[in-house]
Amino acid sequence: MDGKRLLVGEIGAPHGVRGQLRVKSHTADPQAIADYGPLVSDDGRVFTVEAIRPDKTVVIVTFKEVRDRNAAEALKGVRLYVDRDAIPDDDEDDSFFHADLIGLEAVDTVGKPLGRIIAVHDFGAGDLLDVEVADGPSVLVPFTGEIVPQVDLDAGRVTIDPPAGLFDKPEPRRPKRRRSPKAAGKASDADPS
Repeated sequence: MDGKRLLVGEIGAPHGVRGQLRVKSHTADPQAIADYGPLVSDDGRVFTVEAIRPDKTVVIVTFKEVRDRNAAEALKGVRLYVDRDAIPDDDEDDSFFHADLIGLEAVDTVGKPLGRIIAVHDFGAGDLLDVEVADGPSVLVPFTGEIVPQVDLDAGRVTIDPPAGLFDKPEPRRPKRRRSPKAAGKASDADPS
């Protein structure tokens, strides 16, 4: 991806036999995925929305380029993007896209650096910021107003008020002591009383 595109959806399973597809939309209004012009996949294929309707947690989309179930099945998992310029500016000063967060510095409420945001994930229970820390594995931070009280795009940082222990280094694992087979046998022969 070249940074000028925004992820707006992901193709799921086919719906019916005429090539319709279930699409998980990442737009505020799920049907708005059709408002931004042609959608483009990671490999450059272009998809034009002919029809769209809501269906529970997804939208059912008919693409001009997909005419049967076999073609639809081959598209499962394809991510859909639009040009950033196709999305109108929101008049709200505090609005941003998930893509805007990638690369921002993460600091705590007193300004101490915590790491850098490397991704934003949605595993179904809400957005998570993936924060890369200097000396350990990355940390997944719930992206809620309580835990992430400030996003300052101009300053290039996100303020995080982490729950206790979230950014603590994990304790090194102590290797388990192995008992010899002889000692293990004695332990099972011992009288429990």
